Amino acid sequence: MASEILMMAEVLSTEKAVDKNIIFEAIEAALATATRKRHREDIEVHCDIDQSDGTYVAFRVWEAIEDDAELEFPTKQMCLSAAREHDPEIELGGFVREELEAVPFGRIAAQAAKQVIMQKIREAERNKISEEFEPRVGEMLSGVVKRMERGDVIVDLGGVEAVLPRNKMIQREGLRPGDRIRAVLDEVRVVTRGPQLVVNRVTPELVLALFRTEVPEASENIIEIISAARDPGLRAKIAVKSNDSKVDPVGACVGIRGSRVQSVSNEINGERVDIIKWSEDPAQFVINALAPAEVESIMVDEDKGAMDVIVDETQLSLSIGRGGQNVRLATELTGWEINIMTDEQANEKLEEESSGVREMFMKKLDIDADVATILIQEGFSSLEEVAYVPREEMAEVEEFDENLVDELRKRADDALVTLAIQKEELLKGADPADDLLEMDGMDENTAKFMAINNIKTMEDLAEAATDELLEIEGLSLTEERAQELIMTARRPWFEEMGIDPDAEDESESAEG
Repeated sequence: MASEILMMAEVLSTEKAVDKNIIFEAIEAALATATRKRHREDIEVHCDIDQSDGTYVAFRVWEAIEDDAELEFPTKQMCLSAAREHDPEIELGGFVREELEAVPFGRIAAQAAKQVIMQKIREAERNKISEEFEPRVGEMLSGVVKRMERGDVIVDLGGVEAVLPRNKMIQREGLRPGDRIRAVLDEVRVVTRGPQLVVNRVTPELVLALFRTEVPEASENIIEIISAARDPGLRAKIAVKSNDSKVDPVGACVGIRGSRVQSVSNEINGERVDIIKWSEDPAQFVINALAPAEVESIMVDEDKGAMDVIVDETQLSLSIGRGGQNVRLATELTGWEINIMTDEQANEKLEEESSGVREMFMKKLDIDADVATILIQEGFSSLEEVAYVPREEMAEVEEFDENLVDELRKRADDALVTLAIQKEELLKGADPADDLLEMDGMDENTAKFMAINNIKTMEDLAEAATDELLEIEGLSLTEERAQELIMTARRPWFEEMGIDPDAEDESESAEG
C-alpha cells in the first residue's frame, strides 16, 4: 500500500505539473475521510503520510477550548483542563491526538484521493491564471477566435480562454472561428467557475498599443504615442510627438507608402486613423486635432476647460464631421470641450456675453455705456480685474486719464466690499440640514447658498436639476460639479434599490 501511495503521488505530480506536497495533502485528506466514515461518528480525523516511504498514521483529534466555554461539538472539542490530562503542555486552540486504526489505501480511498487531487489541481490552475494575468490588465494580447457563445466570442490565448463580450467588439466586424485577433485585457473577472479573462477591441488603448508595436521609433522612445480617441470601426485619432527634432512623428507612424498606419487599420476592421501632431500649446493641439478642417481663430476659456473654435462657413460641416464625429474625437483626444462656430455666431455670443458684463459695469461702477464698452474691449470682465489690475496697466488705456483710472479702481473696490457684506448678511439666515452639510464633496458656503434657495437637505438636492444649481446667484458651480453633487445626493436612492450608480455610469459610458 505504501508503494502505491508513492507511485500515485509521483505519477500525478508529473502528469498534472502539481507540487508533490499538494498531492500528499489530497491523499491524506482522502484517507482521513475514509477513516472517519468507518467510525460512523462525527469526529475529526487527521492523517499523516511519511513522504519518504509512504507509510501513514491516522489520528482522532479534539480541539482544546476554554474551560467555561460550551462544547458546541462534543465529539471534536475538549475543555483545556481535560486536554492537559492527555498533554500537560497543550495550549488553548491546540489539539489532543489519539491514534486510530487507519483504513487500507484501497480503491475507494484512491478514488477519493483522485477527486480531491483534481479539485486541488483546478484550484492551482485558477490561481495560476489570476497570478499571471492580473498584472497584465491593460496589456494587448494576441489570440485565435475559438467559438461563438451567446453573442460573445471565446478567444484562445494559447491554452487559456478569454471572452470578448458583444459590447466590446467592433461593430459589423464579423469574426469567425480561426481568425487571429489582438485585443486589450480589460479585466480578470471572478466567477463561480474561476477567473475569467475579459478582452476589449473597442478601447482607445488598443490603437495606442498597435502603433507602439508597429512603429520601432516608439519602442526606442524617439517618438511618443500619447493619446487616442475612437469611434470603433469607423474612425480614430491619435496624438504623437517627437523627442528628436530630426524625426517627423506623423511620418514615422504613417510609414513608407502608409504601410504602418494601414497595418493598424487592417487589424481594427478598416478603421480610418488620423495621426495628429501633439503640441504643448493647447490651442495649437486643438487646431491639429480638428484637421483636415481649417481654423480661423480660437477663444480659450481655461476655467471651463473649453475653446470656441471659429471657422469659415465653408469649413463648418468638415470641422464638425458626420454626426459630430470629428469634433467629438478631437474633444476626447485633447481633453478640451470644443465648440465649433462661424464668425457670425462668435460675434453674437461675444455680444451677448459683453452685454451682461457691460450692464454689470454700468450698474456697479455707476458709469455710462461708452466707458463700460472700453473696459470690455481692453479685456476687463469682472470687478476684481478693475480693482486689482496694476494701476500702470490700466493707465495705458488711451481713453483713460489718471483721475478716471483712480476713480474706477475705487468704485470697483467699494462695490466688492458691498457685495461681500451683502453675501455675509444673506448667508446668516441660511440653515442647511446636517446631512447636506456633511455630504461628500459639499462645503459650508455651497450648502448655505443652496439653503437660501430652498435646497436644505440631501433629499432636496437629489430632487434638484443641474440647471437649478447653475442659476443660483452667487454660487459659482461648473456643470460637472453640479451634476456630481446631485448624483452624490441621489446615492441613497440607488442603494435602496440595490443599484450600483458607479456601475450604471460605466455601462452608459460603454454604450455611448
